[in-house]
Amino acid sequence: MAKKATKSFILRVDSDTMDAIEKWAADEFRSTNGQLQWIITEALRKARRLPKKKKTDTDNQTDDNGTD
Repeated sequence: MAKKATKSFILRVDSDTMDAIEKWAADEFRSTNGQLQWIITEALRKARRLPKKKKTDTDNQTDDNGTD
């Protein structure tokens, strides 16, 4: 599986918020960066803002009578 390209950017967060994110990350056994990525992805998913996943060829395969 190909690795997704990532973009880097600077994020300014107040110290209380950062402390809470770092504690949450530690509780979930994630890095702070991984936790921030998860938080953002979940927010986008809940808001239905993530791009739709493309179907692969295996998703479109059918048997001889045209059913899945």
